[in-house]
Amino acid sequence: MMKMLMTVLSGMIVLLFSLNLAVAAPSNMKDSSRHLYDRVMEEFNHRDYEAALAGFRFFLELHGKSSLAANAQYWVGECQYRLGRYKDALKSFNHVVSYYPFSQKIAASTLKIGQTYTRLKDHENARVMYERVVDQYPESAEAEVARKAIDAASIRDEEPTPQLTGNNISD
Repeated sequence: MMKMLMTVLSGMIVLLFSLNLAVAAPSNMKDSSRHLYDRVMEEFNHRDYEAALAGFRFFLELHGKSSLAANAQYWVGECQYRLGRYKDALKSFNHVVSYYPFSQKIAASTLKIGQTYTRLKDHENARVMYERVVDQYPESAEAEVARKAIDAASIRDEEPTPQLTGNNISD
């Protein structure tokens, strides 16, 4: 736990110094927000999800009104999902859908809500979200993934349940 905290803190210190935020002029805020976002994405791409999660949260505190805020919120959810924090991820993806209705991350967030419900074994809500992706974004890559998830769920639902025969010791 302490090692994880130190990793996150050291990552944040590096981010702060690399951005020189204390002296950033307002005209440079867009550049600094992009720089911070890109730096945090590097953490994510290196699979350091704890550091990326802290970085995206920090980004949202500093640049919550920027054009990259919806993307950062999506990546908060993605970090939580990859860390197995499915209930937190569900909240984060729902936040994107609720508060950034015109974001380019809406289809991806809706799909991830379905995938998160699947991880939580809530197959009914998962199917609803997959169907929403297919209905609202039919030509998207997310819709193709949702169709496959629906098909996989249908196959799973059609598999017969093993019947007890009384012929086995395990019956």
